[in-house]
Amino acid sequence: MKPKVAIIFNGGTISMSIDPRIGAAIPSLSNDEIMSLVTNIDKFAVIESIDFSQLPGPHITPQKMMELQSLVLKTVEREDITGVIITHGTDTLEETAYLLDLTLNTPKPVIVTGAMRNSSELGYDGPSNLAASVCTAISSEVKNKGVLIVMNNIVNAASEATKTNTLSLDTFKSIEFGAIGIVDNDKVILHRNVMNRQYIPAESIEPAVDLIKCAAGMDSKFLKYSVDTGAKGIVIEALGRGNIPPAMIPGIKYALDNGIPVVMVSRCPTGRVLDTYGYEGAGKQLRQMGVILGGDLPGQKLRIKLMLALSISKNINEIRKIIEQYHYVD
Repeated sequence: MKPKVAIIFNGGTISMSIDPRIGAAIPSLSNDEIMSLVTNIDKFAVIESIDFSQLPGPHITPQKMMELQSLVLKTVEREDITGVIITHGTDTLEETAYLLDLTLNTPKPVIVTGAMRNSSELGYDGPSNLAASVCTAISSEVKNKGVLIVMNNIVNAASEATKTNTLSLDTFKSIEFGAIGIVDNDKVILHRNVMNRQYIPAESIEPAVDLIKCAAGMDSKFLKYSVDTGAKGIVIEALGRGNIPPAMIPGIKYALDNGIPVVMVSRCPTGRVLDTYGYEGAGKQLRQMGVILGGDLPGQKLRIKLMLALSISKNINEIRKIIEQYHYVD
């Protein structure tokens, strides 16, 4: 008996084609039209198509991610389902995939995929990405590996991969650790395990979390604005090892004095933040002030994690414990 795989269609470039009236790609393909291009997939699995949205990646909100999470959870718990695949616009794919990875606790494979080229372009990669995702979803090798991103026959952990290029078909990469495997000749070959997986039992999300990126000479105006306009948490993409321009210190103090958790990651594409330096605005001072260290996550993923943490607790020590797990040792 062939395994059954549910594909939740959630828009993105994989569902788009060029509208000749405007000369640009828009959502247009139905589920059946997309699947008709995935040839011979019926030899491997029974496919169940589920409609969720036709939203482009930039239209996905944290609330919409949680709606999708609820549908994925309901689907993956069915006894007849071997694995679940979600299509997604690549612009925010890594954020949704990471949210799913943090909030789903299932041994079954959950795969997120998409396309970098729309169906009107030469080399439309949607069908091949779906085919590779189905091969991954039915593989016993990927059980208990968490949520995976499968594109261009590369298998990445959702907790590690990020979009690295605006055009390339292999845009999703784990820059720090490398892919966990590949899909070769319709089979999944894994090179390593997924390290430091984390589960956050969140049933809701706090969307009012702002992300501020540091650059030379910045001051506190964005930090103060975030607090004054109702932010419940702030993520800072700091410089290097975890340092900020001194003029941002008053803004961080303002946030912390108002009970707003401030979490710091680096704007560098790899490496974790640490309280290594002791000058004004450096990591040592920031941690002593109460800033939480966000490890090696990029800002957009840390923002998702903080949103989930805030939905569970408003206690700063509990939030620190959730955020700094696996990333910081006193």
